[in-house]
Amino acid sequence: MLYRKIEAHIREYLESDDMKVLIVEGARQIGKSFIIRKVASELYPNFIEINLLEDNDGLKLFEKVKTTEDFYLQLGMLGGDRLGDSRNTLVFLDEIQEYPHLLTMLKFLRQEGRFRYVASGSLLGLTLHKSTSIPIGSIHIMHMYPLDFEEFLIANKVGEEAITHIYESFRNKVSLEEGMHGRIIDLFRKYLLAGGMPEAVNRYIDTHNIIEVRTVQADIYHLYKEDAAKYDKKNKLKIERIYQMIPSLMENKKKRVVVKDIDNKPGSRYATYQEEFEYLIDSGIALEVKAVSGPRFPLIESGTKNLLKLYLNDVGLLTGILYRNNIRAVLDTERSVNLGAVYESVVAQELTAHGYNPFYYDNKKNGEVEYLIDDYASLSVLPIEVKSGKDYTVHSALDRFVTNPDYNVKEAFVFSNAREVKRIGKILHLPIYYVMCLDADYVDKSDLMF
Repeated sequence: MLYRKIEAHIREYLESDDMKVLIVEGARQIGKSFIIRKVASELYPNFIEINLLEDNDGLKLFEKVKTTEDFYLQLGMLGGDRLGDSRNTLVFLDEIQEYPHLLTMLKFLRQEGRFRYVASGSLLGLTLHKSTSIPIGSIHIMHMYPLDFEEFLIANKVGEEAITHIYESFRNKVSLEEGMHGRIIDLFRKYLLAGGMPEAVNRYIDTHNIIEVRTVQADIYHLYKEDAAKYDKKNKLKIERIYQMIPSLMENKKKRVVVKDIDNKPGSRYATYQEEFEYLIDSGIALEVKAVSGPRFPLIESGTKNLLKLYLNDVGLLTGILYRNNIRAVLDTERSVNLGAVYESVVAQELTAHGYNPFYYDNKKNGEVEYLIDDYASLSVLPIEVKSGKDYTVHSALDRFVTNPDYNVKEAFVFSNAREVKRIGKILHLPIYYVMCLDADYVDKSDLMF
């Protein structure tokens, strides 16, 4: 059974007195239903699970539910004698985006308080984005992602003591010992192959067979394309085209979306494909990184440009497309293979999973810096570069960025395969696996008192 960090947060919330409906949001196949089912069945003697995707494809019992009484009637037919009260009964509405009217009804179900509720949604971001009656004040949303690298380490029997040592070494800005570095960098490269989709990780752990892992990943990749067709029949071809373009975009020097290439129409504008971009991002199957040219803290206040980078939500899906069953390209870091796109993708995945809203710096005069995130400790922008080769100390655009007095940069990170932590001016060179230690929600408890 795979360890997921979100399990503790779900458990804590369901054990609290907060009666808001917990909604776990994220892409399909990342383990939302499994982890909710596990926690809820342990905490509540009466646990009723309703898969609304299956209901919509089958009996449609909840399709025309208009009132809470209608809802209780259908629930009673499914739950029977397992229905108690809010102290001992939890109702799990899986794939709630299938029936947006139930999302609106959560407010009234919560107010009546007959049972406790939890919900999940694979395309919930889209539903919330388009809904005009979101029950604000009645729901609490948690975002879930594929396994991050730390969770992958735990799945591979790396113990708590070793992981604590990695965190402490990062915070003290010191290198790991050579033996430990070798073990962690080896697992990092295997993470690039296996990715973080739970089924793929389990298959890797059980078989260590790349063909079986790739089969799982290919099925998920095709499932995502099929979801697009079901959700938006009008624009499905454009959505599929953009989604299929993402790996090839990673091989370009700029790596950003060139909108004229989507339909091979010169003069196309970003706004032309706004809905398609929103689908890919809000459904959780693609990660977005927007461009800024005049960064300032907090980055949300920086003016963004209509320039966009898209990454697949799982690095294993990307390496499966790029290298198929050839594991040597990643494990042996073949000189003929440029892993820059893969390293950049995995960092996007880690930053997003750890609560950051990453941007990138695009300036015709000064060049491009791969990532910018908010550093809440220093109240400044933290620039990040990712290097997969041996020239990790060459980063002219980053050098110009950190010396620009307008940006007030306190520190910058360069992640690479090198073991040694090395500081050159404001730039700190770190081993690539230390990206797992960046956490937007990390709080030093000594700073909480005022």
